[in-house]
Amino acid sequence: MYLDKLTQKEYNTYQTNEMEGGRYMARNKYPEITVERILEVSQRLFMEKGYDNTTIQDIVNELGGLTKGAIYHHFKSKEEIIDALGEKLFFDNNPFITVQNQKNLNGLEKMREVIKLNHADNDRAELGKQSIPLLKNPRLLAELADTNRKLIAPLWLQLIQEGIEDGSIQTEYAKELSELLPLLTNFWLIPSVYPATPEELLSKFAFIKYLLDSMNLPIIDDEIFGMAQNCFYSVLVTYFKS
Repeated sequence: MYLDKLTQKEYNTYQTNEMEGGRYMARNKYPEITVERILEVSQRLFMEKGYDNTTIQDIVNELGGLTKGAIYHHFKSKEEIIDALGEKLFFDNNPFITVQNQKNLNGLEKMREVIKLNHADNDRAELGKQSIPLLKNPRLLAELADTNRKLIAPLWLQLIQEGIEDGSIQTEYAKELSELLPLLTNFWLIPSVYPATPEELLSKFAFIKYLLDSMNLPIIDDEIFGMAQNCFYSVLVTYFKS
């Protein structure tokens, strides 16, 4: 998992850079050129052939002289590669950093923009869809929960607090909501964890909207709801093909 590669000092530096609008690139977490090459080649092959149709040997063949041993030195499995790649893509195109530089937006608008930017990141969205079946693996699911707790929830909390300060958000449950958001969107809406049809996923999303609206955090507008509707059908098509 990406965060496990950080020393406490590096993690604190990352947090500081995030909060100050800096950009702590993935290469700082994986300084080895070999790892960068593995992730670059893996991303291309996963996009071209699909995760299931790509083997470790396929990756080796594209790395020009590296052996399987070199890959396994850094990654224990293909699952670990796609897990690291997903986090690398997040750090390379962190929507929370992008919105912090948009001074014309208030806290609530920044939260909505994070969702829209995340949806617009086609590479990460495609990789995310291919990763859904892998989340049946308890280890990967636990790592996702750890990432949500250590990284995503604090970033949501920062935006909620900003919204409270500028008056665009009025809630007494900033910390609780910041922790609830990734749980609902990153777990409850994953069909490999909670099986559902597109209609059931949309109903769940409507419930999330109702719940957040009731807690005075109306981040799901009509545009985001429409994006979710299209996304759920696409996600399930990919999932059932796997």
